[in-house]
Order: sequence, then structure tokens, then C-alpha cells
Amino acid sequence: MEHAFTNDLVHETSPYLLQHAHNPVNWKAWNEATLDVALSSGKPIILSIGYSACHWCHVMEHESFEDETVAAYMNEHFINIKVDREERPDVDHLYMDAVQLVAGNGGWPLNVFLTPDKKPMYGGTYYPPKPAFSRPSWMQVLQSVKDAWGNRRHEMEAQADNIVDHLQKQSRISPPNIIDNIPGTKYFYSREDCKEMAAQLLKSADTIEGGFGKAPKFPQTFSIIYLLRQAHFYGDKNALAQAELSLAKMYHGGIYDQLGGGFARYSTDERWLAPHFEKMLYDNALIIAALAEAAMLTGKGVYAEAISHTTTFLQNNLLSAEGGYYAALDADSEGEEGKYYVWSSSEINEVLGNDAAFFSSYYNIIPGGNWENKNILHVTRNLEEVAVQFKLDVSKAKEILENSREVLLAIRSSRIPPGLDDKIILGWNALLVSAFCKAFKATLDENYKTLALELFHFLEEKFASTESGSMFHGYSRGEAKIAAFLDDYAFYIEACCLVQEISGDSAYLGKGKKALEYVEKYFTGGENALYYFTSDLQKDVLVRKQEIYDGALPSSNAIMARNLLYLGRIYDNREWMDKSYAMQIAVKAAVIKHPGSFGCWAADIQKEVSGVLEIVLTGQEPQMLLNECLNCYIPNSIFQSSKSTAAGFPLLENKLYIRQTQIYVCQHQACLQPVHSKNGLIDVVKSTLFNNLTDNN
Repeated sequence: MEHAFTNDLVHETSPYLLQHAHNPVNWKAWNEATLDVALSSGKPIILSIGYSACHWCHVMEHESFEDETVAAYMNEHFINIKVDREERPDVDHLYMDAVQLVAGNGGWPLNVFLTPDKKPMYGGTYYPPKPAFSRPSWMQVLQSVKDAWGNRRHEMEAQADNIVDHLQKQSRISPPNIIDNIPGTKYFYSREDCKEMAAQLLKSADTIEGGFGKAPKFPQTFSIIYLLRQAHFYGDKNALAQAELSLAKMYHGGIYDQLGGGFARYSTDERWLAPHFEKMLYDNALIIAALAEAAMLTGKGVYAEAISHTTTFLQNNLLSAEGGYYAALDADSEGEEGKYYVWSSSEINEVLGNDAAFFSSYYNIIPGGNWENKNILHVTRNLEEVAVQFKLDVSKAKEILENSREVLLAIRSSRIPPGLDDKIILGWNALLVSAFCKAFKATLDENYKTLALELFHFLEEKFASTESGSMFHGYSRGEAKIAAFLDDYAFYIEACCLVQEISGDSAYLGKGKKALEYVEKYFTGGENALYYFTSDLQKDVLVRKQEIYDGALPSSNAIMARNLLYLGRIYDNREWMDKSYAMQIAVKAAVIKHPGSFGCWAADIQKEVSGVLEIVLTGQEPQMLLNECLNCYIPNSIFQSSKSTAAGFPLLENKLYIRQTQIYVCQHQACLQPVHSKNGLIDVVKSTLFNNLTDNN
């Protein structure tokens, strides 16, 4: 196909940027050369941010950015820059904050007008080609900004300065008023704080349909994990019920692809029926991790089934030939959202014949459709109930469903599939490594251990930059580019710790330590203990942010606080542990009041209050017993195992290394007498947990 236009984005590797490489808009990438051109031109900048799986990004492209008249106006009066928010999350975070300040809301596409020196002065999200939805048209916005810049430039620059000043103040988090020699989070948080956080989560819980709040509904796996652990530590039955209800409703809802597996990003309704159909790697990794915790806590096979199906989806759809996992699948195919996934009742009847009635009853397929005249497959009744209705035994019912799904998948595979974003992102893949580690613990299926190790080694090969410990953020089309951000390092360090646990190889801890030391060197600064999202080597952002909220991804500072405590215990580094406690104390008031926005912080505080257990296995062949111990649900633990004392690891010192495997349960490097079985470990853990919670006030 011949393209009439080509702009500078044709030289990029991001799928999202390449989607815009043949727009008549003279798009440029965000880089020093482009920013220098903008500064010397004196023209304002249009910064347009999106991502390849974004439905409304595609809509605005077709309506406005492919329009030659609109493009000509943009090219004449502005410097036009396109950014992939997944490739440059730092740029996205900063200017999203600016738009939320100016417009009161945010989203993608994010369209921001900047001064030539990158300061935001106005912005919004999607703009239609003609005035609609109480929004001006894109051309009206362009003309207004052009006129304001030409006639009231001083006002626009003053407004931009005010916005930047606000962003700088917003990015500063005041240090906590704490004493020296912090004794630990346990002394600043209590059981009552943990119960209050659970109560706050349950206040916002939908006790009928699962999840939290009203539509649109996101998975909120951090809150689910907190409630699972609250049930484990404190016997909170309401917490367990809400966590299980949420997982069940999602797994049986339309947000989950009932044929091919995999979770969509969010549901547009309260019943989890109609998703926004894009599928992100990170969502599926985080949900696998939550399912694994539920599996270990409850022992229910449905969670292992969900993990298996989701992993199969990832391998079938997002696994690259080189061994990394791609970023996302688009919501759209053939220009329509969800077209690839939905079915008419007549299609089902024609294809499945005699099995159609049973299949349609189980998956709620109706003649008029349950969504935009089509059907999204979802489950609202258990299989046994539907089998009885059709006078089938359960084994026959399962056979019909399995055969029918295979038939429909074969037909679906002939449809034009959604677009694939084939970026491979370090942090998202590291989240998947951790998820596979947890899946192995939950199921003891060696396949998950293999997947975790293979993916970790891919990350080592493709993303490690130099011996200094620096890494890259993204990898695409054979090229690793853009320096890693804090979340990349945070998720990678956590993956190092968990891979060490399941493999028994302490070398992974050394990799995590090296990355942590790099973060300490280049991401610290300011008046508090928190880390910046960007390193001090990066010079192309106006404001360095300290991010503490959970969004779609875990808070990078929360995960770093977790890593500091983990590796601080492993290496007996008090400085790291004290820093982590200072970070947790800095966010205390916000976490207790809004645990739904600080779920990762809340879970780690909960873990510390319960008393972290250092579990060490030693002996000539510890792996078999290690696997059994890992399968126990002990969310307040770290594991280390070895066949011999290893230099630099205090937990491995002064232990017995004999034929019989020894299991030591320790706290603060002080260990109880060893036990020699999984049941022995469970008994010691229960006793220790009881004592910790009894002693904690």
C-alpha cells in the first residue's frame, strides 16, 4: 500500500508511533533534537500522547490527524510531537497531571499545548472533528490556542509558569516527623490500622457483583490481595468473601475472554459484562499473582484453572519468538471495538448445531444480543445447575463446552485479529516473572518455574545496559532503548527476590542488590526518603516526580520500600530497612484513609505488623522440601535456601548443613530450633504469628 505522507515517526520502533508515521501531520518524536527545534522556532508545541491499544486514540487519528486541512493548520502553527505513553511513562505522568489540573479530568488521547520550552499551558483529552459532547472541535481548540499565543503570549506563559509551579509543589512529599534509629513499621502501625484499612476497602466493595466502587470497574488486585491476607492474618471472613467474590465475578464475566483466556483492562459496567476489550500484559500478570494467593489460601482448584488458562492466553498471544512478552492487544479490529470477540445467536446456532442450546444457556447468549446487538460470553450460573436443566451429567456438560470452545476458537482465528503492540517492556515482564513464581508456589507445577526462569534470563540478555547496573525500559524490533524508570527497576528487583526463592539460587539476590544500589545512586534526592520516577541522569523532563499511588501498575515507591526490607533482611543492611520504614511512615495517613489507592503500601504494612518471618532451608538436597514449604500460604515470609554457607548472606551462617534438610524460622536474624517437615513449619508459623499479633498493640 502506498502512503501519500511520511513523517519523522517512520524511524521509530514504537507500534503506536508507527501507526501515525503516515499521517499528514508532521509528527516528531520526543527527543532532544525535536525539543531544540521547538525552542528555536518559537512555536507552541502540541504534545499528543496515547498508546496502540487505545480506542479513542484511533478515533481521533481517523477524524482529525488524517484530515489534510487539519494537518496543514497544525503543521503551520505548531511543533507536533507524538509520545507513546508506555514508552515514555514519565512524560505521560507529568502532562497528565497538568491536564487534570487544567481540565479536571484526564485520559487518552492526551492532547497538551506547551510553550516552546515544554511548559504546559492548556490541554484536554479527545476532541471531536465537530463540536459535540459539550466539547469544542479539535480545529476550534487549535485556533483558540494559536490566537492566544499570538495575541496574549504573556498571559499564556504566565499560566504555564503557574501550572509548573503547582506541579513542582505537588511532586514534593513532606518528610515524616520521625526519630532516628527507626525501630520498624510495627511500632508506627498497629493491628487496628490494618483492620481500619480492611474496613475502608469493604465500605467501597460491591458485595453483589464483586470489585470496588461503581462503573467503570478495574480489577484492583492490590485491594484483593490485601483482603486475602487480612483473612489469613485476622480470620476476617468478610474480607475473604469479598476477595473471592471479586475474583469469581471477573473470571466468569465478560472482562475475561471465555474462549481464548486473558483479562481485558476494565469493565464499562458494574457486572463485569462489557469490557474495554484491550488486553494488557501487566493486568494479566497482576491477576495471576492474586489468583495464586487465593489458591494457596483456599486450596480451591478454580484458581489454578484460571492461572493455567490465563498463562495459555499469554503464551498464545503475547509471547515473542525471542522469549519476551509483548505489551498489549488492541481493543479494536476492523475499526470496531470488540468485533473479534463477540457473537450473534444465529452464528452460535449455525456452528454448534445440537450443542448450541446448552452452550448458549451456560454463556448467556440471547437472540437480541447482550451488548450492542451481539453477545459477550459470560457465566452467571454454575455448570452443575445448567447441566441439570439440560439433563446432562457434569462430565458430558464439560465435554460439550470444551468441544464447542475449540470449534468457536477455530472460527474466530479466521477473523481479522486486534492489533498487537509488540513492544517488550522491562517492568511489565518483570511483573510476569513474579507472577509465574507465585503460580509455581500455588500449584507446584514445574512449568511455571521454567517460564519464570526463561523470562528472567531474557530480561537479563536484552535489557541490561552496562556493568554499572543500569537497564533499558523497552525493547522492540531488535533494539533496546530509553533508560529504565523506577518502576522497571522496582519490579525487576522484586522478580530477582522471588526467582531466588523458587530456584534456591542466591545469585539472583546479587542481581537484585546491584540494581537496588543503582537506584540508590541515581533515583534518590530531595528532602524525604522516597525515590524519583526518573534518574538524575535524565534531563528532558521539567519536573521529577515522586509517585506514591497505585494506578494500573503498583506504586514504584511502594515496591521499592518492599525491596529495601527484603534485601535489607537478606544482607542485614539496617540502613535499607530504616529507609523503607521512613517511606512507609511518610504515607501513613494517606494509606489508612485511602487503602484502595495505596494497596501495595497497605499490604506491606500489614505484612510488617504481622511480623516478617525469615525462613531458611539448609541441607544437601533442600529443593524438594523447599517446594512443599513454598506451597504453604505464608505471606509474611521471605525464603532462602542453600546447600552450604554462602559468603555475604547472614541468614545462611551458623546453620546445619547435613543430609537431612533443616527448616529454620527466624525473626531479626534470631532463629528457633529447626524443624524438618512442611507440617512442622506450619505449626511454628502459626505459633509465631499468634505471638506477633498478641504482642502488637
